[in-house]
Amino acid sequence: QVQLVESGGGSVQPGGSLRLSCSVSGYTYRSYRYCMGWFRQAPGKAREGVASISTGGGSIYYADSVKGRFTISQDNAKNTLYLQMNSLKPDDTAMYYCAAKYGGSAYCGLTSEYNTWGQGTQVTVSS
Repeated sequence: QVQLVESGGGSVQPGGSLRLSCSVSGYTYRSYRYCMGWFRQAPGKAREGVASISTGGGSIYYADSVKGRFTISQDNAKNTLYLQMNSLKPDDTAMYYCAAKYGGSAYCGLTSEYNTWGQGTQVTVSS
C-alpha cells in the first residue's frame, strides 16, 4: 500500500517562501508510477493543479498562476517530492495535496488522472 505524507506547510507573509515536501512510502506491484504532482484547494473553490513532474524528470508542468514563482523537484533516491514556493501571495492560500499517478498513460499534465493522494498540508499567506 502506497502512502503519501506532506509536510512543510504553515503561515507566511506575502512575498515569503515555503518548501513543501511529500514522502512516499510503501510499494505497489500493480503498476508503474509515471508522475507526481502538487494540487491545491482553497475554501469554496475547486481543486486545481499546481505543478507536476514525470518520474524521470523529463516532463514538468506548472499552472500559469505559479510559473516563475514555484519549482517542483524530486529526489527519487529518497522517494520525496518537493515544491519550493517563492513570492507567495494571499491567493496561494489553500490546502496543498501531493499526488501520484500509477498506471494509465505516461502523460503527467495537471489534467491527467492522479490516483493516489496525501492528506494535505495547509498554506496560509497573510499579512
